[in-house]
Amino acid sequence: MRQKDDPRMRSDAQRNRERILEVALAELSRAADTPLSAIAKKAGVGQGTFYRNFPNRETLVLELYRHGVQQIADSASELLETREPDRALRAWMDHLAGFAMTKAGLAEAIRQATSSGKAAKPGHTPVTDAADLLLRACEEAGTIRPGVTADDFMLAIAGLWQLAPHDDWQSRATRLLDIVMDGLRAGAPGPQGLPGGSDRP
Repeated sequence: MRQKDDPRMRSDAQRNRERILEVALAELSRAADTPLSAIAKKAGVGQGTFYRNFPNRETLVLELYRHGVQQIADSASELLETREPDRALRAWMDHLAGFAMTKAGLAEAIRQATSSGKAAKPGHTPVTDAADLLLRACEEAGTIRPGVTADDFMLAIAGLWQLAPHDDWQSRATRLLDIVMDGLRAGAPGPQGLPGGSDRP
């Protein structure tokens, strides 16, 4: 019999949790009132396993949001390891657009989860910190205008959160983000990099 601290048991538990989150994201984006039992069944886990991870709908929805925020934040440093700073920033902006569409799809589920007053709405701090990391790297490389703050950046791309997830959001997001990136490059003291383009991986 496996012990609780058995690495294989921890690995199984982590896979179950990730599978639940993957299924919940798809199902709750489609229908905010999807029963938790349906999510558990589609994820291939028992009710006991499901509720050990997520005791109620509020916990599940806010963990989905937090998980997405953390993935976006973590990707900033990963992109900087493999790309020039301005290209890393532009690629990260595409990741952020995808996250904005996820948030829009989950909007009703988040509203239901937070309207009861039992759960606090999640913040954007990790995303803002990631933006700051990328902006400082670009500034040091001389590829964006100096003095742009993370708050400036988040205000500049705020239009992402106005796009509808079921429309042709990708082409509209690309155009918006290319405009923002061109503005960031204008007045840069060093190499300008390649103009425009989404530079997707």
